Amino acid sequence: MERKNAIWTVPAAIILALGLVGGCWVLGKALIDFKELDRYVTVKGLAEREVPADLAMWPISYGAGGNTLEGVDAALKESRSRIMAFLREKGLGEAEILDTIPRIQDNQAMNPGRTVAERFTASVILTVRSPDIATVKKAMSSAGDLVSRGVMLVQNWEYQPTFAFTGLNGIKPDMIAEATRNARAAAKQFAEDSGSRVGAIRRATQGYFSLQDRDRYTPEIKKVRVVTTVDYFLED
Repeated sequence: MERKNAIWTVPAAIILALGLVGGCWVLGKALIDFKELDRYVTVKGLAEREVPADLAMWPISYGAGGNTLEGVDAALKESRSRIMAFLREKGLGEAEILDTIPRIQDNQAMNPGRTVAERFTASVILTVRSPDIATVKKAMSSAGDLVSRGVMLVQNWEYQPTFAFTGLNGIKPDMIAEATRNARAAAKQFAEDSGSRVGAIRRATQGYFSLQDRDRYTPEIKKVRVVTTVDYFLED
């Protein structure tokens, strides 16, 4: 009986040994693979473009004064009519027009006991919205003509002409692709310097798109910028 058990003990020991060897090999390979997964480089890719604005918003601030609200209202309506005639002459008759509610000030109430030239003064903002950037800029350069037409223009720092670019979604895919290519080029250079080669993407993060004027003198030209962050695996 003991001899029979001894006969079975040898194969069992061999099988156990082979199992241990195989397990160690699998574990070792897993550790190597895990270590390889830890080899990566993080790079950033930049893409920039200059694009023309496609929407102009031009606020025209004007005002009127008088001793009655009816008189002030009539003067504002007359000024608006003259502004609209001016815009039609300048090629902006089809532009979208937005009007604010008149901002009225009672000068007598603000200066009790004093004599004021006009009891009421009011101001209104008329905003011109148009995709025709060149026509808007040309009209803006001639805005002083409104004064000679009897329109009392009011300086308003709160409302300034602005130019916008609304086609960002249309250029996003190409810019992201360009930024990713630049990131891979940077990763390739790093890999070459370290005696490796670039593998697959481990992780990628799309950066925030920024949109700003090219400079203070040409707000109708916008600079679009995006930075992507990409992790690439490195391979021997």
